[in-house]
Amino acid sequence: MELKPSAHRDTFARDHLPPAHAWPRLLFELPGLAYPDRLNCGVELLDATIARLGPDRPAFRGADGTVWTYGELHARVDRLAHVLTTDLGVVPGNRVLLRGPTGPWLAACWLGVMKAGAVAVTVLAQQRAQELATVCSMARVSHALCEAEVVDDLVKAGVPGLRITTYGGADPDDLLRLAERHPEPYPAVETSADDVALIAFTSGTTGRPKGCMHFHRDLLAVADTFSREVLRPRPEDVFAGSPPLGFTFGLGGLVVFPLRAGASALLLADGSPRRLLPALAEHRVSVLFTAPTAYRSMLDTLGPYDTGAYDLSALRRCVSAGENLPAATWQAWYERTGLRIINGIGATELLHIFISAADEDIRPGTTGRVVPGWEARVVDQAGLPVADEVPGLLAVRGPVGCRYLADPRQGEYVRDGWNLTGDTYVRDAEGYFRYVARADDMIISAGYNIAGPEVEEALLRHPDVLEAAVVGRPDERRGQIVVAYAVPREGAVLTEDALRTFMRSELAPHKCPRTFVFLPTLPRTATGKLQRFRLRDQDDPEQNHELE
Repeated sequence: MELKPSAHRDTFARDHLPPAHAWPRLLFELPGLAYPDRLNCGVELLDATIARLGPDRPAFRGADGTVWTYGELHARVDRLAHVLTTDLGVVPGNRVLLRGPTGPWLAACWLGVMKAGAVAVTVLAQQRAQELATVCSMARVSHALCEAEVVDDLVKAGVPGLRITTYGGADPDDLLRLAERHPEPYPAVETSADDVALIAFTSGTTGRPKGCMHFHRDLLAVADTFSREVLRPRPEDVFAGSPPLGFTFGLGGLVVFPLRAGASALLLADGSPRRLLPALAEHRVSVLFTAPTAYRSMLDTLGPYDTGAYDLSALRRCVSAGENLPAATWQAWYERTGLRIINGIGATELLHIFISAADEDIRPGTTGRVVPGWEARVVDQAGLPVADEVPGLLAVRGPVGCRYLADPRQGEYVRDGWNLTGDTYVRDAEGYFRYVARADDMIISAGYNIAGPEVEEALLRHPDVLEAAVVGRPDERRGQIVVAYAVPREGAVLTEDALRTFMRSELAPHKCPRTFVFLPTLPRTATGKLQRFRLRDQDDPEQNHELE
């Protein structure tokens, strides 16, 4: 498609988009996806919501009880945008790194970058100097807004020419002090609907990060498909969750979706399960975004339905993504809370969730059906559709598509106009999609195809297994053997023989792990995604006790 004239003076992002022939086909047939040529998502999420619902509704909440109204958020964002363009010299199209714990100020910085017409590159507070240097080099970042307490690693990264401005510290030139000197409102840059708004880096389940470029209209499109059509938020909702804003699952669920709906978001620096449960109760959260692992961990703390230690009576929507949601976890959560988890699959390349189901449409054990505005099918290695109930590669297209930052892997992800997510799926006759495995997680042992997640679900049915991961390890005789990694519940005593006996009662013999390894934790990303590549890379399973 032909791109509209850009408002960017720094044209790096547009210059490094994939060539037009390498793009997936984009779909805008759903009513509400016809966006104007000039569009700034910061204005749409903030100014347009205020025009519709007024400035006095709560927008962002902090764990300490702080509440910012939409009017207060608007004033702070506009002052931050003034600082970016006046004090720091940011011009439209510059890449601005954002780094800090999840909180109202980090979200306000992101909105300020949007209104200034720059490109946000939000990273994790936990990322170290070498990782930060890599991201800055790939995206040619010129400016950084960083929470004062986590600035050391950014300084150590030694990025040439990077201008770092801290916030929340004692520096007289602290971003927040500079902002106080400026008036509001700020005349937002009239960006093109298809100007790049953010570069999101893949979360590293494979160890090879890729920069994914998304436009201003993309941020609205995911809100106007999954959020509007499946999640269906209300202005009185309070959102919360565990994913950081450096991942698009968190950015969508904790900033874009609530602001688009006129709702509010509780932004927690620590979204771990032990902190999340009391926060849900204290702040009367109604919409929760987190990963399957967190739901499973919280189950150990919750009591029986309606008698638990935490009051979750305000909670009405629970969203799970990031990895496969086992049917057993879904069922256990429903039995404890009476709430049906909305499962979904999304991708950094596609910004957010594109297959899901809610309410009575949910079928535990499946991901769901195609979200309105999207299309999906299951294909073979040649890209041809396969019959229902036949496993194949998941192919998706919709209003958002993969656009890697100057990366030859664009040709692997996009084929014949479809995005190939790297997942093996089965579609049934009623249009429900069931996850089988990541395409590179299929284990071929002695001629049998074994889906690792199926074995993991069986392991999780053991009452003393808290977490599980299954990978294939090269074997001279069988090609691969199935290796299971298990995290025992606290206080439980698990033995390899006992677990092997249990698994033989759950699965066909060829699917049962030949080796069991017990670990205190499994390697995961900050959003809870299991990093199986770190388990595969271990030469000696006995050394996996070092993975924490």
